[in-house]
Amino acid sequence: MSFWWLMPAICCLSFCLTVVLRRYALARSMIDVPNERSSHTVPTPRGGGVAIVVSFLISLALMWYGNLIDSHFFFGGAGAGLLVAAIGFMDDHGHIAARWRLLGHFGAAAWVLFWIGGLPPVEVVGVVLNPSWAGNIFALFYLVWLLNLYNFMDGIDGIASIEAVSVCLGACLLYWVSGHAGLVWGPLLLAMSVLGFLFLNFPPAKIFMGDAGSGFLGVVLGVLSLQAASVEPRFFWAWVILLGVFIVDATFTLLRRLSRGDKVYEAHRSHAYQYASRIHGQHLLVTVAVAIINLFWLLPIAFCVVRVGMDGAVGVLIAYAPLLLIALRYHAGELEVKSIQP
Repeated sequence: MSFWWLMPAICCLSFCLTVVLRRYALARSMIDVPNERSSHTVPTPRGGGVAIVVSFLISLALMWYGNLIDSHFFFGGAGAGLLVAAIGFMDDHGHIAARWRLLGHFGAAAWVLFWIGGLPPVEVVGVVLNPSWAGNIFALFYLVWLLNLYNFMDGIDGIASIEAVSVCLGACLLYWVSGHAGLVWGPLLLAMSVLGFLFLNFPPAKIFMGDAGSGFLGVVLGVLSLQAASVEPRFFWAWVILLGVFIVDATFTLLRRLSRGDKVYEAHRSHAYQYASRIHGQHLLVTVAVAIINLFWLLPIAFCVVRVGMDGAVGVLIAYAPLLLIALRYHAGELEVKSIQP
């Protein structure tokens, strides 16, 4: 039975749900009103990421029914994603203390690791390592960091959506050319779920994703990377490379703020992409630049890791070096100074 019809169907479903959620947000006054910490200037409805959550969870159920994914990945990924989305949805409607959000995030990560059996073997400098319990601890923090950094990086129009679509399609290409076409369905249908939402989220955005959508995307992308690594260890490095823009900006900004003694759980707009949008006076240029970097810099390096034999850790270093320079160029983590000019 062919499941290719799912692609346009899921994209259309996500789009329709986004339209409905926009009306719901307007009716319930779920509006992001610009303030001194905002990167937008027009009051905009939020919470549209629920369309991504619903569309992809339906995709997962259909993939499981069609034997495209196994029960471990279905129950692990769906359960973790649903818990993270629920926490984000409640936070979008009110406020949940940071410690309780974080506890829920660790619970979601532990849930999925239980179902998929922990961190798969990872290849480092040509040696395949099975890190056992230490690897599971790393995987726990890896998933929690991914879902939180995705929340941090969802700060201008379309950037989180473009990141998810371009990274997922890049992963699909890597799976296809390496003879693992069976892995394509997860990232492909996630890309379709996000694409339907992107029609209304592309700059200038008519609706924002909200914590429910951004956290869900972060944890699901992390789960997809672990699923792929269980089939081929090199795929883990490929995912880490493809996610480089978000990982470098968010991690470097966090470390810089920690070194300064800032309260990292407080809202701010000192990421490189936020400075870049203010310096260039628009969101569109920065969002499109992320897609270009992903497709024309990070994807070729990930291809070299998967198909040419480049060591994964070396590939990460090569991929991240210019991203770090860009983060420095755009003042990532610096104190917010209004007078910064190009």
